[in-house]
Amino acid sequence: MELLLLLIYCGLAWLVFFKFKWLPWNITTQVITITIPVIAISLLILFLNIVAPSSSDVRVINYVVQIVPRVAGRVIEVPVEPDRPVKKGTVLFRIDPILYQSQVDALEAQKASLVAQLGSKQAYVRELDEQLRNARGKRIATAARLDLARKRLKQTQELAAAGAGSQYDFEQAEADVANFEGELAAAQAAEAQFVQKLSARSANNELEDVAQIRASIAQVEAQLDGARWNLDETTVLAPADGTVVNLQLREGSAVAAFPITPAMSFVEDEQWVLALFRQNELRNIKPGQEAEIALKTHPNRIIKCKVDSIIWASGTGQLPISGVIPNQMTQPMPPGYFAVRLLPEGKDKDLFLAAGAAGVGAVYTDHGAMFHIVRKVFLRISTKLDWLVLKVH
Repeated sequence: MELLLLLIYCGLAWLVFFKFKWLPWNITTQVITITIPVIAISLLILFLNIVAPSSSDVRVINYVVQIVPRVAGRVIEVPVEPDRPVKKGTVLFRIDPILYQSQVDALEAQKASLVAQLGSKQAYVRELDEQLRNARGKRIATAARLDLARKRLKQTQELAAAGAGSQYDFEQAEADVANFEGELAAAQAAEAQFVQKLSARSANNELEDVAQIRASIAQVEAQLDGARWNLDETTVLAPADGTVVNLQLREGSAVAAFPITPAMSFVEDEQWVLALFRQNELRNIKPGQEAEIALKTHPNRIIKCKVDSIIWASGTGQLPISGVIPNQMTQPMPPGYFAVRLLPEGKDKDLFLAAGAAGVGAVYTDHGAMFHIVRKVFLRISTKLDWLVLKVH
């Protein structure tokens, strides 16, 4: 843009001094003619750096997830292809599940055995309780009938003594009383037997055995949940929409749950567009302001954006936490820059931006709106130059 302005100015000077010769071309006019564009362009650029700061370092950054399996084993399938977009939840690779399936089967069998033991003990205790209730009920019923038989015996005895009843009825009543007394004694003995059995089982810590089995079942269920989780982790899924890059994993490879040795690298579709500005260029930049960028991967295209936020932190503001005082003289400190996050919007919101793409950009602040057009022209001329491929081979 500066070159274009200089060419226009040179054309005007040629018309004034050489074509129409409106002014003489002497030492005074020469100094003035050369000084004016230098001062004017310098002031214009300095003012633009305040009201419409530009960045020569615009970067597209993607999240990269190192895929590390949570279980170890031999890979039996890698259905994903490198550099192909995949959706969240797509199978990336599978680990041989035989070992983990056998663990699940063994724990399920152990749980079934414990449940059967618990059911057997509880069923036997319930059976004893039921038999005790039946024996107690029979004793109560027999005692009631015995009371009734004794009353009838007394009544028949009184009637026989008064001559109003037969001797046969009296003897029958005596037989009934004797019979019910025998039944009552048998019922009491049966009840005492079941009470003794329940007492004996209580003495043998039957309740403690049931509680211990239940605790064992709970422990096995917890182990079974862990084993099922391990089995599920043999199928590794894509954590988000993205692409697998540098895929070297093959069937038969061994993978381990070790963060230092990831199985593959997964580049998510979510991106950050960062423009780096010097510290004194940030004074007027605020979230929501208009911005434009031009990337070399999209020559002759202006990508509309808006300012999302300013990342008020940089690596130079962090010192290592250790017992050693950092030596700042080992290497020169880099110049201070802060990153401004930009969000593509409008028709460029869904534009494909390659991770690592670089370019230039500018932010149009709330000041000096009439000068923003100059920065826009600068930016558009620079992106047209991206069409040029300056190579000689």
